[in-house]
Order: sequence, then structure tokens, then C-alpha cells
Amino acid sequence: MGNNQLIIGVGRRKKSVAIVKMKEGEGKILVNKKTLEQYFPLFYQQENAIKPLIVTDLKGKFDFEIKTQGGGITGQVDAIKLGIARALVKYDPSLTPKLKEYGLLTRDPRMKERKKYGQKGARKKFQWTKR
Repeated sequence: MGNNQLIIGVGRRKKSVAIVKMKEGEGKILVNKKTLEQYFPLFYQQENAIKPLIVTDLKGKFDFEIKTQGGGITGQVDAIKLGIARALVKYDPSLTPKLKEYGLLTRDPRMKERKKYGQKGARKKFQWTKR
């Protein structure tokens, strides 16, 4: 890999999309121009977002600039997780088995189910009245 080459990984989850730009550095992570700690105040969210780095022992070796939009906090965390994992595989394909073992390369296909007509929601019905 050439010096300071930019690697891009895209992650998605529910309605969230994360574009992850990765380059060699000292471990700075910016999410929407904020630090990871500012954007995700809860520790488990931070841990989850950088899980691919923890699993592959590469924490602190890369700088990340992440743009994320849509969905909620959990969706964005998972989108970032997938984006980072995909960027790492682009950087070093030999990391694939390790990431697959932890299920970090699988796009979570679960989406919101659409509302059906004649019903209150996707599954919920209107209240039934006898008279």
C-alpha cells in the first residue's frame, strides 16, 4: 500500500448509510466532523462502532473520517461498523476470515416492514367492534 492512500468503505443498516474514509495514521476517528466520543456518548456504542479494529488488533494504526446520515443512533453505529470492516478488507484481504468469524462483514438485512392498507400499521389491526 502506498503512503497515505485513501481507502473507502460503505456501510449500511436500516435507513443509515456510513461512508468511511481510512488512511494510515495514529488512530483519530472523526464522525460527521466530531470525535467518536462526542458523536456517540455511550461507551458500548463507541466499542461497537470500532469492533472490526479491536478484533483485528489494528486500533490506533489508522485515521478515519466518517460521514453518516439517516436512521437512528444504533443504525449508524452498525453502518459504521460495516464500513470500517469493508475498508479493512480492501486494505488487507487476509483479514477476511477473522472479520467473518465475528460476523462483521454481513450486511444486516432487517428493514422496517411497510404499513398495509386496512390496518393500523405493518401488523397491528384496527380495533374490532362487535356492535
